Order: sequence, then structure tokens, then C-alpha cells
Amino acid sequence: MTSPRQLHLGAILAGVGTSHDDWRDPALPGDASINIDWYIEAARQAEAAKFDLVFIVDSPYITKESAPHFLNRLEPLTLLSALAVSTSRIGLVGTLTTSYWEPYNVARQFGSLDNISGGRAGWNVVTTGLEGAARNYSREEHFDHGERYQRAREFVDVVQGLWDSYEDDAFPRDKQAGIFLDKDKQHALNHKGRFFSVAGPLALTRSPQGQPVIFQAGDSDAGRTLGALIADATFTTADNFEAAQAYYADLKSRAAALGRNPDEIFVLPGLSVTIADSQEEAEKLRAAQDADLSLDKLLVQLGRPFNYHDFTQYDLDAPFPDLSHVSLNGYKGHAERIIREAKADKLSLREAAWRFGRWRSDFVGTAEHVADQIERWFTGRAADGFNVQVTKPRDFALFTQKVVPILQQRGLFRTDYTTRTLRGHLGLPVPENRHTLARLAQAAE
Repeated sequence: MTSPRQLHLGAILAGVGTSHDDWRDPALPGDASINIDWYIEAARQAEAAKFDLVFIVDSPYITKESAPHFLNRLEPLTLLSALAVSTSRIGLVGTLTTSYWEPYNVARQFGSLDNISGGRAGWNVVTTGLEGAARNYSREEHFDHGERYQRAREFVDVVQGLWDSYEDDAFPRDKQAGIFLDKDKQHALNHKGRFFSVAGPLALTRSPQGQPVIFQAGDSDAGRTLGALIADATFTTADNFEAAQAYYADLKSRAAALGRNPDEIFVLPGLSVTIADSQEEAEKLRAAQDADLSLDKLLVQLGRPFNYHDFTQYDLDAPFPDLSHVSLNGYKGHAERIIREAKADKLSLREAAWRFGRWRSDFVGTAEHVADQIERWFTGRAADGFNVQVTKPRDFALFTQKVVPILQQRGLFRTDYTTRTLRGHLGLPVPENRHTLARLAQAAE
């Protein structure tokens, strides 16, 4: 009998916030993005609520106009290693680009996190969406969008190959016989491809979950194809239920067409909530938050998918400007969606700033209403779960204290952990070591 489908919840630990005004919340430490105590407390709060994972976003480029959290934050792998020894069950997922790192380094870093945490690591694979990052890595120009995704595919292949350098029983550690390593079970990779040449082996064994879980975030056609090919889960944004359903159906169909089980790739949209004792009070709170937003800052947020394009040069009340001269070699899928929707809905620049420069949400109301919306998205195949934004302490506390218990009562979400690994929380199988499989196949011939 197939087990009932279960909701998955992640917590995006975003410090002082990825919008321009969250940092002003009186209950939020002004240094939250570099305050390890804040991260530990938030991770433990998510773990107490039985979340699947915490998630650390990252990008290797900033400007003076970047949102507060982006301006001053801890490096993901260092941070997650600290959280690994401050928690015991929750998954630990970090973002790391394939455009400006090397596969051997990434395999070693995430493999180490996976061992330190006892099998709770996950890698969010990105190709870097901001062209300015190139100049931080000795390049004059960013990799072309198509090339970035081809490079990412090979990069992940190499990393996963390195993670299988040792079969699971490669180390007998027999002190009496003096045998530390079974040398037949150490395997060099000897990869030579278009982008990388990596000999291996990696000097590290696999963890109890076999390999770190692969996450991916990309909304362009190339991004979706990569996610369908390599990812165990995708992080996405969705403005409404219908858009989320369309993304969900598209990604799952792409995975199936590639020969994958679509039930083994999870869609996790970002989630921002406003909760109060009544619908009216919640809507007033959200309206007050929106009223505090500055149009200038919304224009900056709007410009980020276009490599921080300066929208202040245009007439706010004229139609959304023609951006055919602007490079989309960045967050291509996001930028194309903005252009497409602005044209279809005949938006002015002012209207586009208000629509796309802030995080819109259907999840505003009482705890019961928010739980209803989550259930609707989950049962309606618009999401397999959500990544909850953690910045404002009040909102996350109310979510964990009031919404999660309702989801548990409805049988949608776990009441306790039953496994110790991230792969286990997600219900994913432990991948067999490729060399062990080859050995067994050879023995069976």
C-alpha cells in the first residue's frame, strides 16, 4: 500500500530580510544576518515544529542598493556547519553556484557537512543570476545563460561521481590485521568533459543518506529542464494558485519525460504569511506593511532580475518600458515573466513595481485560513510543500505555534520525526553507490 502523500516544510533563514524594510521590525536583531545565535534559535524553532529543513540563500554579488540581508551575511557552508552541531534532526540546505566554484571543492564541502550532520545536508544548485558576479571571480563577463546550464549539468555529474569515491564498506578499520582501507573499494573518477577535468577520488566517505539531497532553483526553460533532470526538489516562486499549478504540472511532466519518477521531485514554493485572530486584522496588518514600502525601493527590487537595471529613469505612469536593449543573461525566467505579464496586463511601471517588487501572498488571515490555503495548494497539486520566510519573529512564531498544529491535526504534516536524515524526511531512497552496483552486476553475470 502506498503511504499517503505528506506535506514538506522548509524555513528560509533570511536574517534581516530580502526586502528593504523587514530589518526595521523592533523584535528582529539588527545584526540577525551575521548573528549565529539568531540562526541557531530560528533553526531550533523550525526543528521543534518538525520542519524538513532550513534553507540558506546566497549570491556572490551585491551593490549599494541590495536588500539588507544581502549586504552583510554569513557564508552558507560555514553557517550550516554551525547549525549542524546545534540541531539534531532538521535538514541543512545551502546555495552554492556552479558558475564560480570547482566540483572537487563543492563535493568536499557538502560531503563534509553531510558527515558532520549525520546525513542532513542538501545543496541548492544555482548558476548565478547576476552578471556582476563575474568580476568577483576574475572574469570580465558572466557565462552565457545557455552555457551556464550546460556547465551546471556536468558540474553536478562530477560532484555526484566524487561522492561515490568510496563504497560504503571500503574501510574495515581492522586494527588486528592492520587493514584500514580495502583498496579495491576506492575509486578514482577520471572525468574529462567539456568544462571540467577531475581525477579524484574524493578523500571522504558517504554519509548515512548516501549523498546530499540536490535542490535547484531556476524558472527559465533551461532552468526547469535542469531541475527536472537533477533535482530532488525545486525552490520556486508563485504569485497565485493557478501559476503554481502550471509550474508544478510542467516540472513533473518534464521529469517523467526524462524517465524519472515525478513523485521523487518535490516542488516547494516560497511562502510569506500574515496571521491574526481575524481575517480583517490580518489584512490590516498586511496593508500596513505595504503602506510602509517605498516606491524607490520597490523599483530596486524590480530591477534585480534585470541585473539591477535602473528603473528610475522612466516615467512611472507610462506603460512598462521596452527592455529589448537590456541583457537578460541573469534571472532570465523571472525577468521574462515580468515582461510577459506587464505586457499582457498593460501595466504601467508604477503598477509593475507594486506587483513584482514585493512578495505577494495568498496566505493572509487567521491560522485556520492559512492552513486552508496550504491544504488547497497541496491537494490541488500546486505544491508538495513550502519554504516559509523567516525574518519577522512574530509571523514565524504564529506559523509554528498555530498553523503547523492544524496541519498536523488534518494528517497533512508529521507530528514527530521518524528518520534522522534529510533524504529520510523527504521519503527519498538512499542512492546506491555506483561502484557497488557495478560490482554486484558483474558478480551476477
